[in-house]
Amino acid sequence: MSTSTVNYSVPEEIKRAFNEAFAGENKSAVIADLMRQAVEDRQRRRRRAVAIDTLLELRRSQRPVTAAEVAAARRAGRP
Repeated sequence: MSTSTVNYSVPEEIKRAFNEAFAGENKSAVIADLMRQAVEDRQRRRRRAVAIDTLLELRRSQRPVTAAEVAAARRAGRP
């Protein structure tokens, strides 16, 4: 895997807190791991949004069910 250099500006207090929290550690590796986690989180949120949209679209195509029908289905499914 090749590596590249990135240059981002962050508030000084964040930089100080980061350096203190990760003193003695490979900060490049820590930042790379945090970036990887952020990418995975964003991908997960996108997949979740697509799934929700799909469910909502399916729901729009279903006929409404009354509370009585739901109750009857529950009773029928119990032993």
